[in-house]
Amino acid sequence: MRRSEFTAPSKGARLASALFVLTALAASLAPVSGARRQQQGRPRRAGDAVSSAAQTQPSRQQTPTPTPAPAQTPAPSVDPRQTGAPPKLRTQPTAEPDAQTEDPNQEVDPDEIVTIDTSLVNLHVRVVDRNNRPINDVSNEEFRVFENGVQQKVEFVTREEVPITYGLVVDNSGSLRSQIGQVVEAGKTIVASNKPGDEAFVVRFIASEDIKIMQDFTADKQMLGDALDDMFIEGGQTAVIDAVYLAAEHTSERRKGDPVEDKRRRALILVTDGEDRNSFYKQEQLWEALKEQDVQIFVIGFVNELEKERGFISKSKRQKAVDLLDKMAKETGGRSFYPTSLSELPSIAEQITKDMRTQYVISYRPANAGRPGEFRPVRVAVNDGRGGEKRIAVTRTGYTARPGQAAPPAQQKPAAGQSNRQPAGRP
Repeated sequence: MRRSEFTAPSKGARLASALFVLTALAASLAPVSGARRQQQGRPRRAGDAVSSAAQTQPSRQQTPTPTPAPAQTPAPSVDPRQTGAPPKLRTQPTAEPDAQTEDPNQEVDPDEIVTIDTSLVNLHVRVVDRNNRPINDVSNEEFRVFENGVQQKVEFVTREEVPITYGLVVDNSGSLRSQIGQVVEAGKTIVASNKPGDEAFVVRFIASEDIKIMQDFTADKQMLGDALDDMFIEGGQTAVIDAVYLAAEHTSERRKGDPVEDKRRRALILVTDGEDRNSFYKQEQLWEALKEQDVQIFVIGFVNELEKERGFISKSKRQKAVDLLDKMAKETGGRSFYPTSLSELPSIAEQITKDMRTQYVISYRPANAGRPGEFRPVRVAVNDGRGGEKRIAVTRTGYTARPGQAAPPAQQKPAAGQSNRQPAGRP
């Protein structure tokens, strides 16, 4: 029978083997202890509690810790005035339609054919007295509409509450440093008045390259309030014109072409000192753009800190700002406010909300054809009230004709033997 022989290792070999095992064990434990120290050293977030709880549960299969991706440095802002390219609105992903904007009781027939009357012009009209107090008891027959100086036949006058789409556009430049807290609270007052179907977005702006949507269209009041809370002051050359140009365009494009939303009111609430320092767009370009967009602009102007002393041949900074802001409101049928103290902001916010809701919608079909792209000036008149009370109708100054709009009424040819000439004495 053969006998196997076993040779015991030397003392030095046993010591080397033990050191090798200890070194391997320490290397395997080092990443775990380092990750724990890193996790303990950073602020905890809302989701960390769930993650730590999950880690305490026994796991049959251990997965390796993923290597975090390196932090990416945001691309630097580019001044559009230096590149020659127009500024862009830095946007967040558009929110999905909220449940409260849909009517659950509305029956929709998928086979129904919806006809869009593109020849109608809709005007949102506020009626006020000489003290700018709203008047809400005007009858349909008391309105008169003139286009290009020619009176039009009014088809419909309604005073129903329609949903509102609006944007809060807030100047975050250094000139509003002392007012930003109260401005945020005033914005929250406006948001709190939102009703089912209303939607809003929030923009902060400074220079042309820093006009950003903090919260895109949503009906969620909490999300809008959080976006207002994220406002902060920065230095920069204020671009008021650029901010209004881009925000108005963003508002007008919302739900565009939807016949159900045709009468939806669209508005901007602009909070600024009104001093435009270096916008890419010129005033003339802004006025042309606003003529194509049915967006009312309401202004809260903090102009009191601007210089009111005029130059030898130029207007003062304050007067230039007031002229700019007043024209924005007038051209669009909105309204401008110039608070002298911060205590006025809550009442101004309530007044803007009331103005946006207490309006008449006047619809008419233009009698004369307008060329596509042609600006058609509009004026609305209203009869005086009882006792000679003066009433004033406020609306946009006109609109830009679209293809298919303002089609002339069909004229019948006279029958044989008849003439188009009217008898003497008749108009």
